[in-house]
Amino acid sequence: MSNTAASNEIVATGRRKTAVARVRIRPGQGKITVNDRPMEEFFCTVQQRMAVVAPLDIAGLREQLDVRIRVDGGGPTGQADACKLGIARALKLYREDLLQTLRDSGFLTRDGRMKERKKYGLRGARRGTQFSKR
Repeated sequence: MSNTAASNEIVATGRRKTAVARVRIRPGQGKITVNDRPMEEFFCTVQQRMAVVAPLDIAGLREQLDVRIRVDGGGPTGQADACKLGIARALKLYREDLLQTLRDSGFLTRDGRMKERKKYGLRGARRGTQFSKR
């Protein structure tokens, strides 16, 4: 997370499962682009779009900031949640007074749940081989 002084951009990173989102916010008209495409084109479901803009709505800055996101890894839902965390962290750097609002809403908490690794001797993370009586 850093502040780029030359271009007046705030940069932050959000992660969820294996998805990583690098978020840049700057003052503007409220345009959100994800991987150089409009957010509506990139995220198909309404649920994912609402997750991405939720921190901006809580802060009341939806129409005042342009957001550029580079996201890779994971699936659509993990990417949307990674974007949500990245935007919340960028907003925290943009305005310090939003910290408590974002924290109370749960936007600054990293979801630590990951896929459990496969163990040797098993068919998956927990599933064993099928038992045969004869």
